[in-house]
Amino acid sequence: MKSLSPISSVLPAALFVAAALAAPPSAGYHLLRKIPIGGEGGWDYLTVDEQGRRVYVSHASQVEVLDADALKPVGKIPGTKGVHGIAIAGELGRGFTSNGQAGTVTIFDLKTLQPVGEVAVGKNPDGIRYEPVSRRVFALNAESNSATVIDAADGKVAATLELGGRPEGSAVDGKGTIFIGLRDTDILLKVDAREMKIQERWAVGVAGCPDPGNMAMDPATRRLFIRCKDRSKTTDCCVMGVVNADNGKLIATVPIGDRADSASFDPATRLIFFPDGNGKVTIIHEESADRYTLVENVPTESGARTMALDLKTHRLFLSTAQSGPTPPATAAEPNPRPPIVPGTFAVLVLSP
Repeated sequence: MKSLSPISSVLPAALFVAAALAAPPSAGYHLLRKIPIGGEGGWDYLTVDEQGRRVYVSHASQVEVLDADALKPVGKIPGTKGVHGIAIAGELGRGFTSNGQAGTVTIFDLKTLQPVGEVAVGKNPDGIRYEPVSRRVFALNAESNSATVIDAADGKVAATLELGGRPEGSAVDGKGTIFIGLRDTDILLKVDAREMKIQERWAVGVAGCPDPGNMAMDPATRRLFIRCKDRSKTTDCCVMGVVNADNGKLIATVPIGDRADSASFDPATRLIFFPDGNGKVTIIHEESADRYTLVENVPTESGARTMALDLKTHRLFLSTAQSGPTPPATAAEPNPRPPIVPGTFAVLVLSP
């Protein structure tokens, strides 16, 4: 493990302005369908299984499963209390859910959707990622500041990594490395998935990417696209930070929406997507490894801040629901959230 070292930034605004002069045409994304699901409770992440042609949608204490082509519900995975994310190990025929309230990971069969095992992990597992080279699953325990590493084939815990901060977002490069953002310490970790060791700790917050959240990656250019948030602001707080995955340097920043909570990259179109809670998806084009253009902001619905991309059809899937009036603040709950209206949960499908 190398010692902590700050990184330097370049002139992101200049790069952004230069790229904007040659902006590509609109990506053309629009609402194709709204898939009603109903029920009660909140949600977090979605995952698309391109080979299996299913979309996995976290929803309270279960996972809703949709047909990615027919765009309709086809099943559920129950017993995933407080589910946050879903990871897919297609070659092994297994899926994995991070159950925040239960402190467990449920293992399920991709064909039958039936649970086949459960693994105890840390407190409030949030993000979860399958790393294909090591064939391991990384459950990111938000309240334990750790990652539980699970061998996907046998479902056994291989290691617990102490991270030194609150993890959430991650990305893999397809070469055995997983990158993990630590939101409270403004650190980006580079982790060797095979050795299960932290190789680098990059202080991305020093350079202009504080609170590194969810992220995507272009393995070809070795660039990470990270949601960065200025904690001192409630609006205009967020940017996409472009980070070199080999040395941790911040290359550029591009403004994105507030409350963005997921990120995707499409290697075929070189488009980057950040949905936010204010009702839009910001679409950015990767002109080159170091040049980025804001393409458009596509309207969605308020609260639709998590998303999954289908690389086969290039469609976007976003969860949302209607909200009631925000209750007054109390000493016990100084920042209350508006309640979710029962029966209104749905998945939006955006198509190019």
